[in-house]
Amino acid sequence: MQLVVFVLASIMVIAGAVGVIVRANPVHAALSLVLTLFGIAVHFVALEAHFLAAVQIIVYAGAILVLFLFVIMLLGVDKAEDLSIEPFPVQRPLAAVLGVGIAALVIAAVVRGRDRLGPVADPDAPGDENIRELARNLFSDHVFAFEFTSVLLIVAVAGTVMLTRKEKKGGES
Repeated sequence: MQLVVFVLASIMVIAGAVGVIVRANPVHAALSLVLTLFGIAVHFVALEAHFLAAVQIIVYAGAILVLFLFVIMLLGVDKAEDLSIEPFPVQRPLAAVLGVGIAALVIAAVVRGRDRLGPVADPDAPGDENIRELARNLFSDHVFAFEFTSVLLIVAVAGTVMLTRKEKKGGES
């Protein structure tokens, strides 16, 4: 089973990396990068490095890639496409079927796994001490720097939007 997971995750990483290189549309290239980052997260899970997998998805696939897409859209590098023209007529029905299927899988997993949840672990129990120490350090000693960084990023995004906003003709903004 580990070999199958390794091979599938490696195929994801390689396909995503090739997609980043060969895609002409920058939005599609960024979405190929998501595939690469998710493949790396699967490798982390296979190595039982769950914290690194979570950081990989939350920080890189989530925050950094959203920032890339924001800049791509803000600069207008992507091509304007006519959404009324359907390049693949089967795409929307297939997306709806896949969405319903994924929702059904999530609901089935929650229903099946709800009786397997045990009591909450003792916070003083051994194991995962590195994660507890990291959380204690981040949210006690460095909480001001953590919060200041988030405020700084929000101000930077708002400033970028204000600086790149074009004024309408006639003096209205």
